[in-house]
Amino acid sequence: MKLYLVIPCYNEQENIVGICKAVEEERVNSLPEYDYEILIIDNCSTDNTRALVREICKQNKKIKAIFNAKNFGQFNSPYHAILQSDGDCVIPICADFQDPVEMIPKFVEEWENGYKIVCGIKSASKENKIMRFFRTCYYKVIKKHSSVEQIEHFTGFALYDKSFVQVLRDLNDPTPFIRGIVAELGYKRKDIEYTQQKRAAGKTHNNFFTLYD
Repeated sequence: MKLYLVIPCYNEQENIVGICKAVEEERVNSLPEYDYEILIIDNCSTDNTRALVREICKQNKKIKAIFNAKNFGQFNSPYHAILQSDGDCVIPICADFQDPVEMIPKFVEEWENGYKIVCGIKSASKENKIMRFFRTCYYKVIKKHSSVEQIEHFTGFALYDKSFVQVLRDLNDPTPFIRGIVAELGYKRKDIEYTQQKRAAGKTHNNFFTLYD
C-alpha cells in the first residue's frame, strides 16, 4: 500500500524544509509499513523556496517536485498535484504547519476502516479571529443558498482514496473547487475535528480578496 502526500507551497522558504522533515518523521513513526511518496508543488515562488526544494529532492528520492510556470492560485495548484497521485490514497497538507501532521495516521486509520474520504474539520483555530468570523459567515451563506450539502470549516485537508481521485480526473474541471466536489460527489466520508494551528513562520499569502476570489 502506498501513501501519496502532497505539499503545496508558495514562498515558504522558512517552512518547507521543516514540514518535509515533520511529514517524513510522522510517517516513519506512525506508518512504517506503508510505501510512500511526497510531492511538493511550488506555485511559482519568488523567494528561495525552489532552491531548498531541489536540495530536499536530492537528499530523498521519495520526494519529488513540480515547479509551476506561473501562479495558478491556491486551489488549482494543489488540485493538480492530487491528480498526479499514483498511490492508494493521497493526503494534501499545508507547508505552513497549520494542518497538524499528527492527523495523517488518524486519516489512514479511518481509511483502513473503509472510508473513501476522511476530512479534517476545523473545530477551533488559532488564526486571526476576524478572518475566522468571515469564514464562518461564508459557510453559513453558502449553506443557506446551495442545494448541495456544504462541509463547514473544511479546507481540503483530508485523505482521498484513489477511486475518488479518479473521479476528479474524469470530471476534467478547468476551475475545480474540491470542497464542493467532495460535498456533492464524495463517497462514504468520515469527518475528524482538529484545531488549526498558527503558521510556524512567515506571513500568510492569503487575504480577504484572494479567499473571496
